Amino acid sequence: MAEEVIPIPNLSLPQHLFTLITPSLNHLHDNARKELFEGIKADKMTPYYRLVTSAGALTPEPELLELMEKDNEEQLKKLDERLAEAEKQEGESEISDALKARANHLTRIGDKERAVAAQKLALEKTPGLGSRIDIVLTLIRLGFFFGDNGLITENLPKAEKFIEEGGDWDRRNRLKVYRGLHMISIRQFKTGGELLLDALSTFTATELTTYNEFVALTVIINALTLKRVDLKKRLITAPEVISVLPEIPILGELVNNLYDCHYAKFFVALATLEQTYLLPSRLLSPHTRYYVREMRILAYSQLLESYRSLTLESLSGAFGVSVEFVDSELSRFIANGRLHCTIDKVHGIVETTRPSLKNAQYEKVIKQGDVLLNSIQRLSKVLY
Repeated sequence: MAEEVIPIPNLSLPQHLFTLITPSLNHLHDNARKELFEGIKADKMTPYYRLVTSAGALTPEPELLELMEKDNEEQLKKLDERLAEAEKQEGESEISDALKARANHLTRIGDKERAVAAQKLALEKTPGLGSRIDIVLTLIRLGFFFGDNGLITENLPKAEKFIEEGGDWDRRNRLKVYRGLHMISIRQFKTGGELLLDALSTFTATELTTYNEFVALTVIINALTLKRVDLKKRLITAPEVISVLPEIPILGELVNNLYDCHYAKFFVALATLEQTYLLPSRLLSPHTRYYVREMRILAYSQLLESYRSLTLESLSGAFGVSVEFVDSELSRFIANGRLHCTIDKVHGIVETTRPSLKNAQYEKVIKQGDVLLNSIQRLSKVLY
């Protein structure tokens, strides 16, 4: 059985900091400021407090800083004494416990460099496979907390290796969530969405995110990546999703209107989601424009697949937007090769042009052949 995971560092705090340093989210600043301050105070996060005050997110309070610093030093002194005692008089297990306690203290207060070094030292000295997995997962959380992609990518393969060597069911499922969040952060939505879906019915990684936020993220990502038949079977009818939708109704409006082909309502839901969930999210904000664009392309493609041709007027009516907007947006997507259709401006008609698989394969062979011939010609010039 897996040990209880200590939720350190507190991963809600970087979200509050992101809110405070984003001017467009000023309507959320008061609550974020309160939650960030309370979270720092609760864990006595002196190093992190210095970081957020230097960024202008919070006003420094010298008295609080002094009190937290004093407490941090006292705690570290006690932990150092406990470690020294274990090294002198006790065995490997006690030394490992002392090292882990010291590393967890530095992790809790947000002292990044010393926390990473201490966790790595604890990893070297810890014999048990389960405990080693927990330490590596803590290092990954430090990466998420500070937005350090290098730290995440360094430790994810280690966690996967340890899990394959004999990780238990709980840790294996937790790792899926860690990998899924990382994949989403680097815009690998297909892989990330699959990992989140796999963990949906067994989610326990509350040290990373709340259950509702996890379900919301799973719905948002998989609405884009799943095929229509799977959208119904794996997402819309999933009991975990159904239980959360009443609390986050915009998600139900998004996926149900997309599935039921109510495109005007879908566009409204997408615009609402953008403002209320995507832009305010530290994880999703960098991908907002991409996500909204891809969701629009998905909706246009879904409608156009049903027709050989239809008028611009009926298309604009279906999406609840003007003819000019549809004309402009379709033109851009067609030019970029994202939609397979043509616009007849004279008659105001959109005609679908379903791509032939054989033609696509032929074009691929020709293109690759040209590349190969050019490479051979360059090589012959070098040789002769």
